[in-house]
Amino acid sequence: MDDREPPDKPAVRVVDRRRWAQGGGLSDAAEAPSLKPTYVEELERRLAEKDEQLQATIAKYRAAAAEFDDARARLRKEVSKDVERGRRVMLVELLEVIDNLDRAIDAARETGAGGVLLQGVELVHQQFLATLEGFGVVRLAALGQPFDSAAHEAVTTVPVTDPARDHTVVGIVKHGYAIGDEVLRPALVAVGRSTEVSTE
Repeated sequence: MDDREPPDKPAVRVVDRRRWAQGGGLSDAAEAPSLKPTYVEELERRLAEKDEQLQATIAKYRAAAAEFDDARARLRKEVSKDVERGRRVMLVELLEVIDNLDRAIDAARETGAGGVLLQGVELVHQQFLATLEGFGVVRLAALGQPFDSAAHEAVTTVPVTDPARDHTVVGIVKHGYAIGDEVLRPALVAVGRSTEVSTE
């Protein structure tokens, strides 16, 4: 008996049909996009959309936050202005009290009814002025100064014979006060007017 197989029996052949095993499957440009399953591509597309929405929402949030900060800064400025305005109104009203103290001191000096009472009123007057200075309010020097329409308000004119006193403050009806560089209340003054006739 012959152990050899008959020559007409075909040899067994195995064909591997897997894409990666067929060679050139990954290098084929036409098939490269289809390597991912469709559900992965769908998830990536949805992720890209959500990322765009997130970026748009972040941009809107930043714009709203910037607008809020601007509005808050404007509100702070307005509140600060209102507080300063109210403070100035209160300080101007307090100036009426110091004006009355000035009048009381002048009247006591004119009548000669001074003494201990006058000294007490003068001490209160000095204390009041010191308190006002603590708030930044200072009395304007006016007497003998050239007339300045920003700091003085002329209520009358007084004839003067000295030409050097022409257009200068020769009397104070009410003292003026400033806070910082701004005039809080102008001084009510009498202004000298020269009576010397020009010979030209």
